[in-house]
Amino acid sequence: MLSDIRVSCAPHFSQRLSTRDVMIDVIIGLTPAMAAAGYYFRFYALILISTCVISAVATEWLCNLIRKKPNSLSDFSAVVTGIILALSLPPALPFWAAIIGSCFAIAIGKMVFGGLGSNIFNPAMVGRAFLTASFGMLMTTWTVPATVDIAMPKISPENKVDARTQATPLAWSKIAIKEKSGANIYDEDQFKATFTGAVGGCLGETSAIALLIGGLYLLVRRTITIHTPLAVLLSAFVFAVIAYLIDSNAYIQPIFHLTGGGMLLGAFFIATDPVTAPLTRRGMWLFGAGVGTITMLIRIVGEYPEGMMFSVLLMNGMTPLIDRLCRRIPAGGKPRV
Repeated sequence: MLSDIRVSCAPHFSQRLSTRDVMIDVIIGLTPAMAAAGYYFRFYALILISTCVISAVATEWLCNLIRKKPNSLSDFSAVVTGIILALSLPPALPFWAAIIGSCFAIAIGKMVFGGLGSNIFNPAMVGRAFLTASFGMLMTTWTVPATVDIAMPKISPENKVDARTQATPLAWSKIAIKEKSGANIYDEDQFKATFTGAVGGCLGETSAIALLIGGLYLLVRRTITIHTPLAVLLSAFVFAVIAYLIDSNAYIQPIFHLTGGGMLLGAFFIATDPVTAPLTRRGMWLFGAGVGTITMLIRIVGEYPEGMMFSVLLMNGMTPLIDRLCRRIPAGGKPRV
């Protein structure tokens, strides 16, 4: 009956799940990555995550107060935004910068559009993009994991002496492209390091195994579907294989593009955002393929070592067009003209 049909804003779910339930599942899925961040970057990582979460929650509460809107903190979406933003930040980032990024993510990336369900872009990536544009040096200063050096000294991607074992793998891969030394960079030990997390990088991108566990949890719970993550990873892998076949001396092995950087974090936890991603399965495939391809274009062709943030934001802008292109046939079939 027509009275049973309800029309509402995104996010849309086919299961009997509330937004709160979904966000709790995402938080649980992110727990292995947060635990890995705490293990490799110690207490500072946990404080940075807490700072982002508290700042995000406080900003949403203040925005609701100013707009005289009901309190929306109970859906935990602000908590998820704070966690994802924190996991995409360098461990050495000062707390004041994390606060600024969290406030910008919620206020400008989410609440300015009307709150959850109305935002066009992923709020966490909006906050990270703002920090990258405003504090470029801070956002490209990496900390050695405590398992490599208990003192966790801060290093720069341009430091070629320490780059292989201490800087981000993607930062070193950009140098390898210029020096035609990609074939000699990574070996079995390097793969183990990127898989477990004993490498430099953002808090939540170093441990591939932790992200895979969290992503598998979301798939088992059916909080997300396989379409978007698989499209992201497949398109990125195919692009990396083509580049490697063209010039194996310059480009690193394709598998390292999947385990290094924010590929897994983006595929399972960012690109699957139900508010800013397409609604249909065909749309999810197109969206994921676009995210993976643009990410690899930036990594291989561009000057910036990582492209997940930019690719997600660009594809967020394409989501309305993808939804229009992949529009479902309404109940009752196509309308007669």
